[in-house]
Amino acid sequence: AFLFFVGMSVKAFQLRDKSKEELTQQLQDLKNELLQLRVAKVTGGAPSKLAKIKEVRKSIARVNTVIRQTQRAHIKKFYAGKKYVPVDIRPKKTRALRRRLTKTQANKKTLRETKKQAHFPLRKYAVKA
Repeated sequence: AFLFFVGMSVKAFQLRDKSKEELTQQLQDLKNELLQLRVAKVTGGAPSKLAKIKEVRKSIARVNTVIRQTQRAHIKKFYAGKKYVPVDIRPKKTRALRRRLTKTQANKKTLRETKKQAHFPLRKYAVKA
């Protein structure tokens, strides 16, 4: 049941259609296959098996990547529109940009400033050409 990846690597677009259970099962199969290939390496296995180790490792990485991406997508969807979001879901940007005032905070005016603008508006002059 292990060697159903013979000669071909796992493609990410095919993995995206699978469920979490199927992905974890495939990951377990790939890890078992890698274990068998490493045993074959120690016992002096065929060169074709040794060359396959790299391919299986990359396939494991692909499966892990797809699992992580789908998890993050679900978490992002869950926290969309909420006030507090987990740190790893927030946009990265730079430290300075994250600490900057928001648009509404930056545009707020003090009571004194609003009174001043109300009582002394900008004067308009008619200029003769």
